[in-house]
Amino acid sequence: MSEKKREVNAFGKRNPFTSIIKGNIGIIAVLIIMCVIVSIATDKFLTTNNIISVLRQISINTYIALGMTLVIILGHIDLSVGSIVAMSGTLTVGLTVNQGMPLIVAIIIGLAVGTLAGFISGFIVSHFKVPAFIITMAMMNIASGIAYVYTGGQSTRITDKMFIAIGTGYLFNVIPLPVVYMVILIAIFSFLLSKTKFGTYVYAIGGNREAARLSGVPIKKIEIIVFTLSGALAAFAGLVLCSRMYSGQPSVGSGYELDAIDACVLGGTSMTGGKGRISGTVFGAMVIGIISNGLNLIGVSSYWQLIIKGLIIACAVLLDCQKDKIALLKNKVRAAK
Repeated sequence: MSEKKREVNAFGKRNPFTSIIKGNIGIIAVLIIMCVIVSIATDKFLTTNNIISVLRQISINTYIALGMTLVIILGHIDLSVGSIVAMSGTLTVGLTVNQGMPLIVAIIIGLAVGTLAGFISGFIVSHFKVPAFIITMAMMNIASGIAYVYTGGQSTRITDKMFIAIGTGYLFNVIPLPVVYMVILIAIFSFLLSKTKFGTYVYAIGGNREAARLSGVPIKKIEIIVFTLSGALAAFAGLVLCSRMYSGQPSVGSGYELDAIDACVLGGTSMTGGKGRISGTVFGAMVIGIISNGLNLIGVSSYWQLIIKGLIIACAVLLDCQKDKIALLKNKVRAAK
C-alpha cells in the first residue's frame, strides 16, 4: 500500500492526524528533544503537578497565539495583545471589586473592551492603510495606559469564588478548565482556518493581496474580523490569567505578544504571510511553555529567560526566511525543467 493511501481512512478522506504529524514533523521533533533534555536536567519535570502547571502556562499563550496566527497569515502583526490582556483583566476585576458590578456584567465589559481594541486596530489598518506594526504599537500603549490609569498602578485582589474558578477550576476534578478552553478554541479556529471560506480568504490575502482583491475577496472586512478576533482572544486570556492570579494587575501580560509571535513562527507560520496552520502554532506554544518551565525548574533567572526567548525568535525568523528562499529556488528549478 502506498504512503498516500495509508493517509486515507475508511471513508475516503485524508487522515487529519497523519496530516498534522507530517505537516509539523520539524516542530514535533524539537518538542520531543526539549522534553528529553528538560527531563534529564531535572526529575521534577515529569511529575503530575508540573505537567498540569505546564498545560496551564501553555493555555494562556495559546489563546493569544491563535489570534496572532490569523494576523500573521494575513500578512500583518499585532503588538497590542499583551496590553489588552492587562487592560481587560484589570477592568473585569476592578468593576467587580471596586464598582460592585455583577460578575457576569463585568466579564462582558472586560471582553467587549478588548474586542473593541482589536476592532479599532483592524478598522484603521484596513481603511487608512496604516501599517499594522504602527497602529498596534499605538494600541499597545493606549491599552497599557488604560490599565495603569484605572488601577492607579496598583493590583486589585478579588475573592469571588465564581471568578476564581474560571482559571483555577477543574473539569471532572481532573482537567484544568484553562486547558479545556484551550482545546475548544483550538478546535474552533482549526475549523475556521481550514474548512471555511473565511479561512480561504485569510490565506488568499496573505499569499497575494492584489490577486485576492481582483478575485473579489472582501479584504477590508476580513482584516477587521481577524484583528477583532485577536483582541477578543487576548481579552479572554486576560480574564483567565487574572482569575488564576486572584487579582487584576496592570503589569500582567508584558511580553506576551512576543511569546505568541514566537509560538507562531516556531510552528511554521511565515512572517511574510500566506502560510501557517493552527496545529503548528499549538506545538510552538508547547515548545515555549516547556522551555520556560524547564528554565524555571533548573533555576535560570527570568532576565536570562528573556534573552533566550529573544534568541529563539531571531533564529526562528532566520530559518523561516531561509525556508522561503529554498522553496522559491525549488520552484524556479521545477519551472526551468
